[in-house]
Amino acid sequence: QVQLVESGGGLVQAGGSLRLSCAGSGSILSIGRMGWYRQAPGNQRELVALIDSSGSTNYADSVKGRFTISRDNAKNTVYLQMNTLKPEDTGVYYCNALIPQLFGGRWNNYWGQGTQVTVSS
Repeated sequence: QVQLVESGGGLVQAGGSLRLSCAGSGSILSIGRMGWYRQAPGNQRELVALIDSSGSTNYADSVKGRFTISRDNAKNTVYLQMNTLKPEDTGVYYCNALIPQLFGGRWNNYWGQGTQVTVSS
């Protein structure tokens, strides 16, 4: 059983910073691409940032220069450092990971439960 557990959300004033963490646990030998998505009320879930197993990253235009995604493969953990936060960054942030099965070679897509980020103006 594989689980992704996020932490680090909260309430912050505009211009502030938060750091999100997402740790994978269970039957994990390796993790492929990892990412962060967010969903604001009434909106669809959208991509925030991705990082592949080699460390290459990709960001949504709205967060470029303000957010940094990183990962610690030894800890099966992905991070999202969020700086210069804006009210429009408010939403539930979800981590995502592609993890291969122990046997058979199939890759499964996993989601965390989400963590709330609220940025006040």
